[in-house]
Amino acid sequence: MTTPWGEPELARFPEDPRNRLRAWDASDAYLLRHLAGRQPPPSGTVVVVGDRWGALVTALAAHRPTQITDSWLGQEATRANLARNGVAAHRPTQITDSWLGQEATRANLARNGVEPGTVRLLTTQDAPPERIDVLLVRVPKSLALLEDQLLRLAPSVHADTVVVGTGMVKEIHTSTLKLFERILGPTRTSLAEKKARLIFCTPDPSLVRPPNPWPYRYTLPADVGPVSGRTVVNHAGVFCADRLDIGTRFFLRHLPAGRGGGRVVDLGCGNGVVGTAMALADPKAEVLFVDESFQAVASAQDTYRANEVSGQAEFRVGDGLTGVPAGSVDLVLNNPPFHSHQATTDATAWRMFTGARRTLRPGGELWVVGNRHLGYHVKLRRLFGNSEVVASDPKFVILRAVRR
Repeated sequence: MTTPWGEPELARFPEDPRNRLRAWDASDAYLLRHLAGRQPPPSGTVVVVGDRWGALVTALAAHRPTQITDSWLGQEATRANLARNGVAAHRPTQITDSWLGQEATRANLARNGVEPGTVRLLTTQDAPPERIDVLLVRVPKSLALLEDQLLRLAPSVHADTVVVGTGMVKEIHTSTLKLFERILGPTRTSLAEKKARLIFCTPDPSLVRPPNPWPYRYTLPADVGPVSGRTVVNHAGVFCADRLDIGTRFFLRHLPAGRGGGRVVDLGCGNGVVGTAMALADPKAEVLFVDESFQAVASAQDTYRANEVSGQAEFRVGDGLTGVPAGSVDLVLNNPPFHSHQATTDATAWRMFTGARRTLRPGGELWVVGNRHLGYHVKLRRLFGNSEVVASDPKFVILRAVRR
């Protein structure tokens, strides 16, 4: 990526030489050019929200002022003055919902020679810094996640905070700008460059902000098996956060029954309703909920607890089944995503399927729900040597593959 300060080398995570998707886009580069041209340059506590693969914090962390002096007294005075003015805590802070994005950031920082600890890495579930002097926001796909994060960060923003958002033109809508304006203050946009746009917001400390509506709770309908009439808790940013999506509804109506215990994985758990349904139907089962989204795993935990399930459960944020011992699982339930931000791809589904095959015991089963047109049966037959249709309707199909 070309920046005013050099060309950092960046990659997504996990790295795959066959994956030609870049770890940055024009909106990242546009924001960095803008920051380099500001006079005076922004200073103080810098917080970067939604930095997808660490492109922004890697460029900012690598561009640090260096003091050269032959005076020990001068050097000590500099340290004291930095501390006196709070600069010791002014390392860039990244806030992200994505475990993969956080791992990509670590790898990209190391790749570009940035010392460990230079960037503070937080998740969307962590408490934000108490004071923010520069707030940089990579606009997320989810308007709900943006709302939640702006409301959580607003108390740390002051009248002189520099607030700049960035995104591709197709990602920034009138509703996006209204959200900045309603929560932080007057907002305007830049001209577009290379299909990217910047958002400029002037904080207004006198604004009366609405209460944060997240996490959101709702009651399930009466026709979804073991979880009928139960409670779902969704943190902002989780897929279909305010209602049960039709694919999951179809899956819940056809889950395997009568298994009598075993280790079950809700892979890509989202709000955890599928794993919770299995735990309710089979109290002897040990259920592992796993997702790469911190918001999703928090939702799964809250959904499980809200329904007072009596059983054993584990909640893990990570890259699919990485770290789960081979041959240790009896059943994997999966509704794989087929988008990575704005790109349509089956790479995530393929990693999930290969991980399932590795971790399943002989005779263990992978159950997958997906849109019919995605052709998951072809991948499952290639991996498992078998695939059968459990149920289908005009839009969705549930497939079952057995580890031989």
